[in-house]
Amino acid sequence: MFSSVHQLLSGSYLHQFQTGMLITVELFVLCWVVGMALGIALTVLRAASVTVGTWIVSAFVAYHRSVPTIVQILVWYFGVPQLLPDTWQQFINDHNAQFMFAAIALSLNSAAYISEDLRSGFRTLPHTQQEAARALGLTYLQSMRLVIVPQAIRAAMPALVGQTLSLFKTTSLAMAIGVAEVMYIARQIEGETYATFGCYLIATAIYLVGTSLIAVGGGAIQRNLQHSTQR
Repeated sequence: MFSSVHQLLSGSYLHQFQTGMLITVELFVLCWVVGMALGIALTVLRAASVTVGTWIVSAFVAYHRSVPTIVQILVWYFGVPQLLPDTWQQFINDHNAQFMFAAIALSLNSAAYISEDLRSGFRTLPHTQQEAARALGLTYLQSMRLVIVPQAIRAAMPALVGQTLSLFKTTSLAMAIGVAEVMYIARQIEGETYATFGCYLIATAIYLVGTSLIAVGGGAIQRNLQHSTQR
């Protein structure tokens, strides 16, 4: 068993795992950044209490929370391109369509959950915060950007760290459409070598290291926020 792991961690197989790990990190970082930005935008739109905006955000969140993530990825990869002109389809296929559609699906899915986490953070804040910000002459968007959203993020930090961990693990679903991330590489090598346990042991170790780093980093951020609040 351990001899097979040693063989997998040398030569071309090691390079393949390193490439897969890099793609996993790239996909995770991209989806986290886009998901966080969209999540904040959705939360601000819903907080504006505009009926149409509230309906749109509610429908968006309901879809992404009710439909399995793997189905969302497959819909984007196999379904959405059929609605596009042929020239667009050709352009997308020439520019790593698998990674692109996986990133879109995971980003939108993450945005839905992040918006709900931030919404919970909003509820912990007294209504007088926004009233005070508006009384100082700030517009709605300025009060959200400078006063409300930073406090909501701080209040929702434990949930946001949990969502970040979930997103990192969920990137493994991108293998379903051929994105060469860690799990895809593990399956490819397992098919060549039949070293099933060794391949998935290495993949497990990679995810354990990644989630541990995220958990440690998230914990450090939470402690710093608590210290800054107490000062």
